[in-house]
Amino acid sequence: MKITSTSCICPVLVCLCFVQRCYGTAHHSSIKGTRNQTKHIEGETEVHHRPKRGWVWNQFFVLEEHMGPDPQYVGKLHSNSDKGDGSVKYILTGEGAGTIFIIDDTTGDIHSTKSLDREQKTHYVLHAQAIDRRTNKPLEPESEFIIKVQDINDNAPKFTDGPYIVTVPEMSDMGTSVLQVTATDADDPTYGNSARVVYSILQGQPYFSVDPKTGVIRTALHNMDREAREHYSVVIQAKDMAGQVGGLSGSTTVNITLTDVNDNPPRFPQKHYQLYVPESAQVGSAVGKIKANDADTGSNADMTYSIINGDGIGIFSISTDKETREGILSLKKPLNYEKKKSYTLNIEGANTHLDFRFSHLGPFKDATMLKIIVGDVDEPPLFSMPSYIMEVYENAKVGTVVGTVLAQDPDSANSLVRYFIDYNAEDDRFFNIDANTGSIKTTKVLDREETPWYNITVAASENDNPGLLSHVTVGIRVLDVNDNPPKLAREYDIVVCENSKPGQVIHTISATDKDDFANGPRFNFFLDEHLSINPNFTLKDNEDNTASILTRRRRFSRTIQDVYYLPIMISDGGIPSLSSSSTLTIRVCACERDGRVRTCHAEAFLSSAGLSTGALIAILLCVLILLAIVVLFITLRRSKKEPLIISEEDVRENVVTYDDEGGGEEDTEAFDITALRNPSAAEELKYRRDIRPEVQLTPRHQTLSTLESIDVQEFIKQRLAEADLDPSVPPYDSLQTYAYEGQRSEAGSISSLDSATTQSDQDYHYLGDWGPEFKKLAELYGEIESERTT
Repeated sequence: MKITSTSCICPVLVCLCFVQRCYGTAHHSSIKGTRNQTKHIEGETEVHHRPKRGWVWNQFFVLEEHMGPDPQYVGKLHSNSDKGDGSVKYILTGEGAGTIFIIDDTTGDIHSTKSLDREQKTHYVLHAQAIDRRTNKPLEPESEFIIKVQDINDNAPKFTDGPYIVTVPEMSDMGTSVLQVTATDADDPTYGNSARVVYSILQGQPYFSVDPKTGVIRTALHNMDREAREHYSVVIQAKDMAGQVGGLSGSTTVNITLTDVNDNPPRFPQKHYQLYVPESAQVGSAVGKIKANDADTGSNADMTYSIINGDGIGIFSISTDKETREGILSLKKPLNYEKKKSYTLNIEGANTHLDFRFSHLGPFKDATMLKIIVGDVDEPPLFSMPSYIMEVYENAKVGTVVGTVLAQDPDSANSLVRYFIDYNAEDDRFFNIDANTGSIKTTKVLDREETPWYNITVAASENDNPGLLSHVTVGIRVLDVNDNPPKLAREYDIVVCENSKPGQVIHTISATDKDDFANGPRFNFFLDEHLSINPNFTLKDNEDNTASILTRRRRFSRTIQDVYYLPIMISDGGIPSLSSSSTLTIRVCACERDGRVRTCHAEAFLSSAGLSTGALIAILLCVLILLAIVVLFITLRRSKKEPLIISEEDVRENVVTYDDEGGGEEDTEAFDITALRNPSAAEELKYRRDIRPEVQLTPRHQTLSTLESIDVQEFIKQRLAEADLDPSVPPYDSLQTYAYEGQRSEAGSISSLDSATTQSDQDYHYLGDWGPEFKKLAELYGEIESERTT
């Protein structure tokens, strides 16, 4: 099968057809297909020959944008098996087969039924096959071929990023690059000049130019001035076909703005200015404005103003308003028309950001002269001082002169001035002022301890114009005199321990004085010389405005005296010195060895329990009533007690019970208890006194010798035998008790029965070291020692 190229039909496309035919001659070789034949000779083995490929890959071309009424002929398929009898059928499959491309299945002619656009699709891939019409068997293997869409110049160049906005500094050198523009052409850049673009400038000359090949826009003039013209609109054209006639073109707009540089110095519109300022203008206030013009913009127009010379350089100052770029003239010192009526200032305005490339256009500053006229106004009185400080002693008499203020009319008229104190409605008026002289006097007695300082405001006005006022502050310090005696700093709770030693510091006191430091400290502490010497306590001045309370003797007892009073005197260091007396209350308390207070008087416990005086009295009355009842009951029992001698007629067994603690002399007469305490103490044997003995017992001296030689057990047995053998005992059981404690100890007895009749100098201080179990014993013997010392 072979492919035949397209014939040239349209005279307009003669050149294209010629090119296509030449191209087809070179590339459109016939696709020939030979049948795969297998020759079989009877009697011989079957021989297979290698088949020849009858389809060779080729390309077809079709012009885009075909506008003719008939389908556009593309090419022809032909197989070597085709004898022209219509037995071969050609089949076309692939992209666009049956819709865009159709084939005559008998002749193999291919036509395009639609207008194609190369910019949408550049080529189509199809498959061709030749089959036997009768058997539908392939005569040739399927072959793939391509139909390319051939480009024509149907797309104009386009600027996809336009329009453009760009800036370039003013005064740039000629040829300075501004921007590069690029146009794109959708046509095939590999075929002809359809996509070859050339740039040109349609609008914007002679200021700018464009490179025809690269599209780079450049400045075409020297020193383009922004102040002369700032904005430019440049139109750039792009044309394909290398700019030849018949080529398509597109254009875009480039908006170019010249940016500012500092190429213009500031300029004052006038060389001389005049300003009127009243003399009443306040110091620090703005009195005028001045401005220099600068053709530049932004930071290139920033400037500062300064006063370079003039006789008012010390009276006025100038600053720059960064927003408005104006010079603000302010007053540094007050004006006085009567002293100077005008001032002259030379003011300069200079750029702050300089560009040295344009220094040849400078200097970038300008100066002007400003004349200031001082206006005369009626001014309020002027005080001689901005404020006054005066002093006066406290307790001064009413009408005492504190000080004098002075104000004058600054105008040439020199009017008389009147004074008054500007009081608030609720202020206490301690001072008044003489309206004519300005002398300030007291109206009340002042107390420095109550108010040490007064601030008053004095106003002055002219007689001719009372509405013009001026004010001044007067501070009055009240000086101190020694009119307050010192006193104790607080109420002191002083405690002395019972076991204190002589010379021991039990408390430290201090004093205060309402007067100033000159009339207060230093304080002196001492005892009243008119009183007798206190035997218990003394006072020591520490010479640091404090004093110490010391004990004079050893040991104190709460049971003897629980509160002491110590009168003291305190004097200050003023001239003349003042003194005061105070009485210190000192309580006696029981303390631990380390000095901690353990307990004080019993009243402290009752008070802490919250009992009132009435409750305490009621408790005491109840206790007294109970004691009286007990005493009465004991007395009645004693008066009714029966005698110990039992009647002879009463032979019953009788148990006598004693429920009291002792019968006094009656018991001592009935029984001799000395023998019961110690056998050796029995000097003689006494018989019972309730009956008369009938048998004479052992003599006394024999009994004593016997008692001394026997022990307790033998002694008890002997007494038992005597009781059993004594015929004078009553005919009933009798219980006898012996309280014998044994022989006398070498350490002696610790009983306190006989201690009341002896004197001892033994020191019982060691009892306090035995622990909390012996605290009460240590307190008892401590009180006894205190009583002996007293």
